Amino acid sequence: SPEQTREAKRILDSMGVPLVISQPRYSMFDRTIERTNLLPVLDELGVGSIVFSPLAMGLLTDRYLNGIPADSRAGRHAYLSENNITEQYVARAAGLRAIATARGQSLAQLAIAWVLRDQGAGGIAPVTSALIGASSVAQLDDNLDALAAPPLTADEIAAIDEFAVHGTDGW
Repeated sequence: SPEQTREAKRILDSMGVPLVISQPRYSMFDRTIERTNLLPVLDELGVGSIVFSPLAMGLLTDRYLNGIPADSRAGRHAYLSENNITEQYVARAAGLRAIATARGQSLAQLAIAWVLRDQGAGGIAPVTSALIGASSVAQLDDNLDALAAPPLTADEIAAIDEFAVHGTDGW
């Protein structure tokens, strides 16, 4: 939270230890750090952010659009379950995939581009980097291709918001 971050910074400063980075969870489907205004506080304090789970544990990929693969997190009940793969989720993810396709991207690439978009005043992006978990070189290559796309436009961000209306905050 912003309050905990300010307190951590105060304590670390008193010990002569810099607070360099924060690692919050952040994705189109989990916007808690937006709702709590953590990003502006990090920017104000000069603290970077390496967000984790930008793909929402695979929910922001094509993996679950056509059912639940047996070897998936939801299939193994590892952090996700079939309860997370609802008709509403599939409709939202399919809408986001359509936006990605129009940009020449995969859904995963769009999700990564979205968390890394420039949101700050004066060109300062509050999100420094995104932590991804690729299980193959092909996934890693696909994810890295997110960096090659042009920046998201205001219209694209508005369209994304139609399908990722302030997320599901924790799925």
